[in-house]
Amino acid sequence: MKKAFILILLALGLTLVSCSQRKVVPPELQQPKFTPQETTQKAAEIKPEEKVIEPQFAKIETKEEPPKYIEEKGFLEDINFDYDKYDIRPDAKPILQRIASLLLKDASRMILIEGHCDERGTNEYNLALGDRRAKAARDHLIALGVAANRIEMLSYGEEKPLCTEGTEECWAKNRRAHFVILKKGAGK
Repeated sequence: MKKAFILILLALGLTLVSCSQRKVVPPELQQPKFTPQETTQKAAEIKPEEKVIEPQFAKIETKEEPPKYIEEKGFLEDINFDYDKYDIRPDAKPILQRIASLLLKDASRMILIEGHCDERGTNEYNLALGDRRAKAARDHLIALGVAANRIEMLSYGEEKPLCTEGTEECWAKNRRAHFVILKKGAGK
């Protein structure tokens, strides 16, 4: 008997909860319904009021800042890396020694090391590998006596190839660290 009473109360409660009152909108507040053609015609008839005011553009003041460093024209030899490696090869050590000697002779110069890869591998992987190649070259120059604060690094990954053919010989040219000598500009 208790179970039947509880079931009746539950059914009554569910009925009351599920029957909500509907709000009645008076006819004067109801929006008229239009056919799609009438809606298109009404939209064409309504034109927003346009006022053209004197154009006001944001004034941007820019100061031409002299560059901190200027790329010094001259060619330094690139060093190359084996496939999927960032170890300094024996043939690269004399090139790095010449670059270190140049930097040690003139304290106004800095160097930018650009890490490059061939086109194989994902963009993300090649950017990381290019970064590791630039860091390996940087670490070797630091070991040769160049101050770390005079060396900048940048990875291009596969974005700036020297050669665009799909051959092993071409890919070998693209696996490199490229060196750009920077000289202090007027801003420093």
